[in-house]
Amino acid sequence: MPAYAIAHLRPAAPHPDIAEYIERIPATFEPFGGRFLVHATQHEVKEGTWPGHLVVIGFPGIDQARQWWDSPAYREIAPLRSRHIQGDIVLVEGVPDGYDPTATAGAMRKELAATD
Repeated sequence: MPAYAIAHLRPAAPHPDIAEYIERIPATFEPFGGRFLVHATQHEVKEGTWPGHLVVIGFPGIDQARQWWDSPAYREIAPLRSRHIQGDIVLVEGVPDGYDPTATAGAMRKELAATD
């Protein structure tokens, strides 16, 4: 099942460390099968607020995403970003092909019925 590293990064002033981070990050995730899916693109807010930028890196699975995050290569460059940009970063599994959300709704309805 695919997995994703998703970052919501707040606006930040340009800085040489950030440029270096952007230049070096692909070499840290490529050995784990990672690739940018969303990076440096415009977004359109439809509900709520979303200050900043969205970055999505896809991986073949959650194990590869975790291995990348914990890798010495990534840990070495992470401060180049974190010293200058605030944000939230999550690793999350995707859903399998053919995922049916009605099963989730059914489980929710069953739980709701049990509390009535």
